[in-house]
Amino acid sequence: MQFTALQIATLIKGKIEGNPDAKVNQVAKIEEANEGSLSFIANPKYEEYLYNSKASIIIVNESLQITQNIQPTLIRVKDAYSGFAFLLEKYNEIAASSGKVGIEDPSFISQSASLGKNIYVGAFTYIGENAIVEDGVKIYPGCYIGDNVVIKENATVFAGVKIYNDCELGKNVVIHSGTVIGSDGFGFAPQKDGSYKKVPQIGNVVIEDDVEIGANTTIDRATMGSTYIRKGVKLDNLIQIAHNVDVGENTVIAAQSGVSGSTKVGKNCAIGGQVGMVGHIQIADGTRIGAKSGLSKSITVPYTNINGAPAFDYKSSLKSHAIFRNLPELQQRLLKLEETVQELTALLSNQNMEVKK
Repeated sequence: MQFTALQIATLIKGKIEGNPDAKVNQVAKIEEANEGSLSFIANPKYEEYLYNSKASIIIVNESLQITQNIQPTLIRVKDAYSGFAFLLEKYNEIAASSGKVGIEDPSFISQSASLGKNIYVGAFTYIGENAIVEDGVKIYPGCYIGDNVVIKENATVFAGVKIYNDCELGKNVVIHSGTVIGSDGFGFAPQKDGSYKKVPQIGNVVIEDDVEIGANTTIDRATMGSTYIRKGVKLDNLIQIAHNVDVGENTVIAAQSGVSGSTKVGKNCAIGGQVGMVGHIQIADGTRIGAKSGLSKSITVPYTNINGAPAFDYKSSLKSHAIFRNLPELQQRLLKLEETVQELTALLSNQNMEVKK
């Protein structure tokens, strides 16, 4: 597909500097762009590429100051990153609307399942009893959709996803390959003889509208009730969400993080990679947690920034890490100080003895 600068500027409400008829048919990183490419600059450290870029159109921030002559046509917007992301979203919508439709063979679809209009079901997919697949849903090859599963309008389930019985997916949900939704929660009761008895996990997982879940992520069904992934949540690859967890609206969680059972994560939180949370705690709205942090207690104050293991105030944690790196030097200084004190103590003791004489 080909677009002009004028068409792009109209979509993202930007101001053109250069040729409004400049055309692009691909997107590229600013340092790799060629003629016919659309790119963007949001981070100032990439500004140097602007003056030698071969891109036809570049989206930039309104605040960017041009210090040399440039060849590409510029489109200025308030936030270049958001503008570029919006364009990619629109491109994806166009591609999706002209994408695959129909049911491929071989696949198994229960006679009691309900299928909407304009859906796609890839080969080797299983759809169980009383499952509901609404209009515009795309299920790629090799997926398992269990009994009583509900997948609402325009959701996309990529290859190899497994969705266990009774789980629910909202509108426009995207689940990437290898993810498992609704596997049993980690519930085992210790016995007197040292063994563990499995606690049946009879709940489900409810994923609300506009959620995106990365590859190879696992979300456990609740012991009773539901594990909730609320509207607008974005989960990265390789994340573990345990039973009865509730992740609040528009929260983002980076890869390799784990949330233990019954923990409640608030709205609009930002959680870095490899963060671990114990169970049965609450994380206040707007909390920001640095990568590799470990949480052992609730965060009760909204919009708190924390870091470290165990996690505490972000700025204090950075100061603590700086001190920790300097411990060897501080130890040497302390030893020298002790030697000095001992010398002074001995000197004062000798002086006192001479006075007494």
